[in-house]
Amino acid sequence: MLTLQSLPPRLDTPRESDRVAKQAGFSLHAGVMAEPHQRDVLERLCRYISRPAVSEKRLTLTGNGKVRYELKTPYRDGTSHVFFDPLDFIARLAALVPKPRVNLTRFHGIFAPNSKHRALITPAKRGKGRKPAEQGCLEKTIAERRKAMTWMQRLKRIFNIDIEKCELCGGHVKVVSCIEDPAVIEKILQHLAMKESPPLPRVNEARGPPAQTALF
Repeated sequence: MLTLQSLPPRLDTPRESDRVAKQAGFSLHAGVMAEPHQRDVLERLCRYISRPAVSEKRLTLTGNGKVRYELKTPYRDGTSHVFFDPLDFIARLAALVPKPRVNLTRFHGIFAPNSKHRALITPAKRGKGRKPAEQGCLEKTIAERRKAMTWMQRLKRIFNIDIEKCELCGGHVKVVSCIEDPAVIEKILQHLAMKESPPLPRVNEARGPPAQTALF
């Protein structure tokens, strides 16, 4: 990999925060936080996390076949562009692809599955340290343990959409049935679209002129 640096290096870059750490090629940024009511900050953070690995607008191919990538913010040493061989660039991108059937979220320390104190801090009180005597006499079944949260609760928690609340009066709404057949869903949506569309004006059928009677 080749780099393109400016001379002299940038000196106007702000000092890194104490909540930013870099070690062995990995970086940890813990300087951004969002309160529960700051939905705009949380949305901006989610957009930042879900952004693609590289920007296509700053990615070009040089005349000699090198891949040139322009950095959005130059490094402290003045590096503004990096150059890769095509095979090396593909290898670096392939390293970012997660392995199949592997959990992307991993917990360490007291949140780790094997921690003996995990049951003391998790909402479901699950963990290795939980003794059978502490579980109580009402032991949940396997189906109840797997069903930690309904889809309605997940919809409300993630997207802030309460499906059990009426949009008009604010009262409680009961789910009668859940339709999952795509054909049936399409028919229902088409019927609702037809009901919402304004009715066509009624046009009377054309009639001929009235018959005239001859007078003698």
